[in-house]
Amino acid sequence: MRMVDLIEKKRNGKTLTEQEIRWIIKGYTENTIEDYQMSALLMAIYFQGMNQVEASTLTTAMVESGDQVDLSEINGVKVDKHSTGGVGDTTTIILAPLVASVGVPVAKMSGRGLGHTGGTLDKLEAIPGFHIEFTNEEFINNVNEHKIAVIGQSGNLTPADKKIYALRDVTATVNSIPLIASSIMSKKIAAGSDAIVLDVKVGSGAFMKDNEQATELAKTMVDIGSQVNRQTMAVVSDMSQPLGRAIGNALEIKEAINVLRGEGPEDLTELVLTLGSQMVVLGQQANDLDEARQMLEQAIQSGKALDKLKEFIVIQGGDESIVDNPDKLPQAKFEIQLPAKESGFVSEMTADQIGVASMKLGAGRETKDQEINMAVGIILNKKIGDAVKEGESLLTIYSDTKDIEETKEILYNSIIISDKSTKPTLIHSIITG
Repeated sequence: MRMVDLIEKKRNGKTLTEQEIRWIIKGYTENTIEDYQMSALLMAIYFQGMNQVEASTLTTAMVESGDQVDLSEINGVKVDKHSTGGVGDTTTIILAPLVASVGVPVAKMSGRGLGHTGGTLDKLEAIPGFHIEFTNEEFINNVNEHKIAVIGQSGNLTPADKKIYALRDVTATVNSIPLIASSIMSKKIAAGSDAIVLDVKVGSGAFMKDNEQATELAKTMVDIGSQVNRQTMAVVSDMSQPLGRAIGNALEIKEAINVLRGEGPEDLTELVLTLGSQMVVLGQQANDLDEARQMLEQAIQSGKALDKLKEFIVIQGGDESIVDNPDKLPQAKFEIQLPAKESGFVSEMTADQIGVASMKLGAGRETKDQEINMAVGIILNKKIGDAVKEGESLLTIYSDTKDIEETKEILYNSIIISDKSTKPTLIHSIITG
């Protein structure tokens, strides 16, 4: 078998066999296939695509290129949740204790962020004392005893995907649906869960900018999950504006607490209940989505979900008193209002640029080694469809410096005020296997 022949085969729009795909992934992982050859193949896939069997085989080969997490000692159906990313996406921090409080085991492997704000681990580490280092035995015991634990990702999980993604990033082949789908699903499958709930974002703050592309990605990932015997479903949700109102690590922890109190933003709460209901049904703790939603709503109203958050923080070494006293979280030195320059309605928010503004404050990383400022960020006082008067605050900037003119300029350019009032649709579609 020769790589040049397989590049030519895919370039001409033909289907790669399972044996050929496995040979490619094995060779590239073991450094017997050169970067320039893999780059050529990735470009051929970018233009010619892959069918469902090819995408599933690619996913499985990447899973098998490294470690696979064995969660078989954890009782019950393990349900994982993955978001394709966005701005102000705090759902995991809310969903983990919420669904755990109704009996669904949450054995979560999470990563760190590069971009707008920290990843889930970074955000959780805004809680004083919170840590994510556990032995495998401790991790499993925590989930069996408490129904919840979060740990950092294994260093040798899907090494083929890590190599391929780094190459895609510098060869303009990132935006390929089969390559995106296989990358995401390989990590989820290697993480060992029995079922997977996917939150596929669409809009200005998402990787997928239009609904057609987002739906295609969602369907591809659900099909891959079905091919490898994982119960998988996807929700295509809006990211034309930041989710919720908080953007920034400690600020998002506060917002997560508010949601679990029943006092969170409407859009974030609705998405959490939609995703959580799917997790509860897949976790076999409810017979249907209506029953699951009622269970989750009751857990919030009774305080059971908030108690589970405290329990979760304690077992991870954190200070649970921040739940009742969020002011113990890191605090920025300055709160600066951004006044509207005109009256009307907020008609558009460029979510990714608002995320960039938050990163400029220090809430995210521009490079992987950059340190995150847990305290800084943005709270949106207005969202799309809201009326605003000239001089009224559009948002509050939390900063450790008053020298933020660049940030203000980015934010003003990211918020359009007009005479129209239309709120975006939060849930675009739900796709099941």
